[in-house]
Amino acid sequence: MGSTAGSTRWAPPADLTADSTRTAPEGNRPPHPSRHTVMDKQRLTLSVLTLLPLAVACGTETAGGGSVGSGSSPVTGVHWSVDTLTTHGRTRQAPDSAYLRIGEDGRVSGNLGCNTFGSTVTLKGDRVDFGKIEATDMGCQKDPMSFEQSLSRAFVDGTFTSEVKGDRLTLTTDGGDRVNLTKEPDAPLYGTKWTVMSLGDGAVAQSLPEGADAHFTLDKAKGTLSGRLGCNQVTARATVRDGHITLGTARTTRMMCDGSLMDTERTLLGFFDSTVGYELNHRAIALTSANGKTLQAVADE
Repeated sequence: MGSTAGSTRWAPPADLTADSTRTAPEGNRPPHPSRHTVMDKQRLTLSVLTLLPLAVACGTETAGGGSVGSGSSPVTGVHWSVDTLTTHGRTRQAPDSAYLRIGEDGRVSGNLGCNTFGSTVTLKGDRVDFGKIEATDMGCQKDPMSFEQSLSRAFVDGTFTSEVKGDRLTLTTDGGDRVNLTKEPDAPLYGTKWTVMSLGDGAVAQSLPEGADAHFTLDKAKGTLSGRLGCNQVTARATVRDGHITLGTARTTRMMCDGSLMDTERTLLGFFDSTVGYELNHRAIALTSANGKTLQAVADE
C-alpha cells in the first residue's frame, strides 16, 4: 500500500516544544498510551487530532534490508511498557505512555513518549533490528519530546540483543545502549473504569474540555454500563456481543454544569439507545457509532 498523507519517515525535530500546533495522524485504533498521565498533558496542548493510519501498518518494507522475522518469540505478542532508556552512559525514566508491541508478523506498534509509531523488525535468535520508523507528528511537553527523540534514535541506529527474564525485557546494543521494558497485562472489558479522552466525528477527534469527568464501567453480571458523562452520572442497560455493545436508554442525574461540559454530555448521550462497535487495544478502547461518531478511552490506573 502507498504512504498515507501525514505519515513521514521519523526525523526527530530539533525545536519541537509544548507550544507546537501541528496535528497528529492516528489510526482508528485508540491512541495507546495505556497509562493516562501523559495523555492528560497532551490534552492541555492539543485540541484537535487528525485520525489517519500510519503507512507502516500496511507497508511491505523490511527491517534493515532483510526479511522481517515472523513466528513466535519471547518478545512478540506482548505489550512492553518502556521503563528506562540508557544512552551514552545516561539513564532516563520513560514517560508513562512509552511502549512497544512486536507482532508475530514482524510489525511494530507503540508510543515513543509522545507520538505513536509503527515500524518493522528483523528477528534472528535473540537479535532485534528495527527498520524505518513511521510516527505521528504531535507536539507534547518538553521532557516527553526529548525522551522520544533519544528513543527513536536508539531504535533506528542500533541492533539490539534481547533478554527476557520473567516479565522483564532488556534490549542492549553492542555499544552498551539499553532499553528496559516490563510486560503490562491487557485491561479486561468488564470491570475496568474507562476514562474518556477524546470524541470524534469521521477523521477528526477532539479532546475533552478541561474539567470534564467522563468515564464508564461495564458490569457483566448486571448487564449494565455506569459512569459519568462529563457532568451527570449515567446508567443504562448494556449487551455485549460479536464486537458490538447495545446500549439502552440512558438514565442520568440532572445537574447543570458549564456549557462546554454540557456539550460533551450531549455528544456522549448520542451513543445510547443504539448499537456501537468496540475495539480493545491493550488498555485502550474505541467505540464507533453507526453514524461514524467515535469515542476513545483508556483504562484508569
